Amino acid sequence: MKKSAAFALATALLLGTAHAQEKVTLTVAAFPSLDSAIKAILPAWTKLHPNVTINLQAQQFADHHNAMTTALATGQGLPDVMAIEIGYVGKFAEGQGLENLNSAPYSAAQYKKLFTPFTIAQATSADGRFIAMPTDIGPGTFFYRKDVLDKAGVNPLTMQSSWENYIASGKKIKQKTGAYLVNTAASVYNLIIRTNLKTGEGIYFDKQNNLLVGPDNARFVRAMTLAKQVRDAGLDAKIGEWSNEWYDAFKKGTVATQFSGAWLQGALQNWMAPDTKGLWRVQNLPEKGFASWGGSFYAVPSKAKNKQWAWEFIKFMTLNQGSQITAFKDNGAFPALIAAQKDKAFSEPVEFLGGQKARVLWRDAAAKTRPIDVNKYDSIADQILQTELTNVLEQGKDVKQALADARAQIARRAR
Repeated sequence: MKKSAAFALATALLLGTAHAQEKVTLTVAAFPSLDSAIKAILPAWTKLHPNVTINLQAQQFADHHNAMTTALATGQGLPDVMAIEIGYVGKFAEGQGLENLNSAPYSAAQYKKLFTPFTIAQATSADGRFIAMPTDIGPGTFFYRKDVLDKAGVNPLTMQSSWENYIASGKKIKQKTGAYLVNTAASVYNLIIRTNLKTGEGIYFDKQNNLLVGPDNARFVRAMTLAKQVRDAGLDAKIGEWSNEWYDAFKKGTVATQFSGAWLQGALQNWMAPDTKGLWRVQNLPEKGFASWGGSFYAVPSKAKNKQWAWEFIKFMTLNQGSQITAFKDNGAFPALIAAQKDKAFSEPVEFLGGQKARVLWRDAAAKTRPIDVNKYDSIADQILQTELTNVLEQGKDVKQALADARAQIARRAR
């Protein structure tokens, strides 16, 4: 009798049913606005699993990832479920502190086909470990202020047709309205290096770990050259993202366009610039480019105390269509789950965007975004190139010389 009761309890825990009577506190570490999505879903979770209390620990974006980096390095202060933003997934994937979800008892391979394909590559390490389940994605989007473009007499489709036309339109906007084209010239560079990659290419390395950065790589040369043109023409406001100046630019319409993920619409609407409702529109990125712009994942630390329940929670957040739609409606977190993208909410007009059916555009963009392989040296390459880009924009350094110097530094660090 005792043996069968123990077996029933173990089975209940493994299957994640509410029949297990043991009280469990599951610690989930997250960041804004993913924490908002978790709070919105908690009532449904509690109804299904009344014995499992979620202890949500939310910190600001950088603080959260710094804390998780330290926790993984020391093995101390680890949560049961760790939220990770796309910018950190590659770095965490190459470490050894997270569970390989391909392995039993997770056996996550069976679920991979249910997600937007590029997300799976993002969470897969160079040696094939799958370390996190995708929950939301950021289809790259070209946001623009319709009122500003109308005042300048600029057609948004002209801006979309080529980067050269985008810059030419920016000069017209600046002349007619005084508004800047973009918050920073660096965003033009950051977008060009991430779009229209060849098959087998990552951003900085190919599948054979060969370094792609250098003065002979046309993608990097063009990205830096066009960013320099934006800066030299005085078309960027020279303000960083996630700054008070950035929020003010949105509120006042002093910056006409912004490249971001689809999630920016929810942020603008809910807290960044709610009074600009109806003034924004979206279209696809210039030159038929498609890119992933942000996205969130959930992982299980190898030293987590409640791995079985952690996995149940992750499945509830990522594989449950209701959970994905709740998060989407709560804060615009675009579902990674393909089935959730077929919900009727996607064909509804978005009031904040002047009634535009933007979600259909985003869904199509997500389907056309190709997987980009991650490399353990991506963050090092990015850091070095951002420094060299600053040298080009602010010190007038020659583009090809900057890329040659970046190549040498990256090769030295990777070696």
